[in-house]
Amino acid sequence: DVHGHLTMLTTGLFLSLLYGASSLSSTTRYSTSRLPTPPRIKRTENWKEAADLSAKFLRDGDGTINSKKTVAIIGGGLSGLACAKYLSDAGHEPTVYEARDVLGGKVSAWRDEDGDWVETGLHIFFGAYPNMMNLFEELDIEDRLQWKPHQMTFAMADKPGQFTSFQFPAGVPAPFNMALAILANTEMLTWEEKIKMVPGLLPMLLEGQSFIDAQDELSVLEFMEKFGMPKNINDEIFIAMGKALDFIDPDKLSMTVVLTAMNRFINEADGSQTAFLDGNQPDRLCQPMVEHIRERGGEVLTGSPIRSIELNDDGETIKCLKLDGGKEVTADFYVSAMPVDVIKRLIPAQWSQMSYFSQLNELEGIPVINIQIWFDRKLTSVDGLCFSRSPLLSVYADMSTCCEEYASESNSMLELVFAPCDTVAGSAKNWIAAPDDEIVAATMSELERLFPLEIGPNAPEGGARAIKTSVVRVPRSVYAATPGRNKYRPSQESPIDNFVMAGDFASQKYLGSMEETVLSGKLAAEVICDKAGCRSCE
Repeated sequence: DVHGHLTMLTTGLFLSLLYGASSLSSTTRYSTSRLPTPPRIKRTENWKEAADLSAKFLRDGDGTINSKKTVAIIGGGLSGLACAKYLSDAGHEPTVYEARDVLGGKVSAWRDEDGDWVETGLHIFFGAYPNMMNLFEELDIEDRLQWKPHQMTFAMADKPGQFTSFQFPAGVPAPFNMALAILANTEMLTWEEKIKMVPGLLPMLLEGQSFIDAQDELSVLEFMEKFGMPKNINDEIFIAMGKALDFIDPDKLSMTVVLTAMNRFINEADGSQTAFLDGNQPDRLCQPMVEHIRERGGEVLTGSPIRSIELNDDGETIKCLKLDGGKEVTADFYVSAMPVDVIKRLIPAQWSQMSYFSQLNELEGIPVINIQIWFDRKLTSVDGLCFSRSPLLSVYADMSTCCEEYASESNSMLELVFAPCDTVAGSAKNWIAAPDDEIVAATMSELERLFPLEIGPNAPEGGARAIKTSVVRVPRSVYAATPGRNKYRPSQESPIDNFVMAGDFASQKYLGSMEETVLSGKLAAEVICDKAGCRSCE
């Protein structure tokens, strides 16, 4: 999942204050792999906490709830589907209403005229995603995750075609496995620069979450200035990190985001190990959730946009939802599982003055572009995620090497995250409004740097050529984690008795990622189950 992909890099570099790294040339080939689920991820406290919450829904489904409730869920992304999944486990009757003809929200995909899958984003699963990993286990689809070797690979900014790989030794506990993965890296930071990182990052380890939360008012650059970090640390590390975490540059990114992610990965031995889904998201992830929901009496409807939220005479509680075409939908509870920019447009006027809802005006989604490029030949590629450290590109992967459904011995298909892509996020150009051919041309120019011996004028016979491209713009993706946003993130439980909030922007302990989205839907389901069972909500 792209929102935390560079976190493991920065965490490793922090530990490299005492250790280093080895250099890896782009000519090194990695074989396609499908490793088993790392066993240690199921022995962490976060895993157990996620499993306990899942078990709570099953206990309710065994008959401990007072009555079955009907629930209308607006939005068929991962948050809405997760909410419906856990409500159905608890014996309730959820119905998901998705405006588009495809499910998945930010992980949606669809076939083009050639039958190829066009994806909304490059989505990577981490070992430190306990609720997502529990979900895969509960749906009996763990075998659909293609776990990759525990390593991180990123491009050397000043050495075209060169990559550095940090490989984590098996069986070594955290944080020592990460420390051992970093051997004497003198290519990115000097020893003086590494030492000067300590005063700012050491309190994260000593004080924990209280220190991390207190940094939310500071941007990454302001945090660096406060603790005397050299500018080169930003150039070498934090620019790439901000683009991967939230599609945004460090001068606009809250330091709490960086520290939260680092704190997670540094404390879980397999937390930074990555996996790819072995095929397209609609079939391999969303459809099992839909089948699970329907088997337990729920429903998932596409092509069902909500026009308005209608209130009862009390001016607060919801009477019904009105769909396009005028149909009215009634339920015992209503859940918003929409992006923050969409729910803001649907909030009834009577709610707008409540602080719970008015604070949403301080939150907005950040734009991002996903690019897929099919080539006329196979490129030398890494079997895993790569951090480009490019001014225009965040992370990328050769899906013909990493993903079973897209596997090819003769043709590469690169999937790349283009960010930041507007002036708000830190780009000098509004790429989100640029034509496809201009975006592709800029991407190919960056790829010439990453693959100088295979793409571009210096490659033999002119190098690999793009035979097909796809550009998918997401004008409002995950919420923009700019400084000071955490205090505006709403809880799942709202002041409206029959309305619950879910989504990546809602308040809980993870970052804007697939893990956060699933957890938010799960917490929204818990609010409803607690109310149905006359239990207090936490």
